[in-house]
Amino acid sequence: MASPYDKLTILVAEDNKPMRGLVREILEALGVGTILEAANGEQALKHLGAHAVDIVILDWNMEPMDGMELTRQIRTSPESADQFVPIIMLSGHTERARVLQARDAGVTEFMAKPVSVKALCARINAIIDSPRPFIRASGYFGPDRRRRVLPFNGPDRRGDDPAAAKNEKRRA
Repeated sequence: MASPYDKLTILVAEDNKPMRGLVREILEALGVGTILEAANGEQALKHLGAHAVDIVILDWNMEPMDGMELTRQIRTSPESADQFVPIIMLSGHTERARVLQARDAGVTEFMAKPVSVKALCARINAIIDSPRPFIRASGYFGPDRRRRVLPFNGPDRRGDDPAAAKNEKRRA
């Protein structure tokens, strides 16, 4: 029986070779069709320019280009091969401020190290089963950062939000 992931091409950008190997082993066990590896952000950009990549899994801490800079290059560079490619950020630092910083750079999913099969599979499934629309706003391009629909009445609320528009009419 074919794996639901057998047609995927996933790029793993991780400077720690044993961790990169672990992620590769998990992806192989899941049946991912093509797995590309990069030891840093610069190598990852070269792979992105040469291959059609479905998902990028990257580490936050890499030298000389870290995961945050790589994410910014993917999302905002005019030379980016695919600004819309889903990005899963791996990090041992999971403080809320870091997660929000990654989200605000355009990361699609954030994952704490150590990596588990269950967690990685859940992130990949979220990307495949519930893709988020991309948003271009002042100072941001990437997947919609909203995970929940909450009322918002500030000056930057989206005009296409029907619930917000309805509330706006009620106040008028």
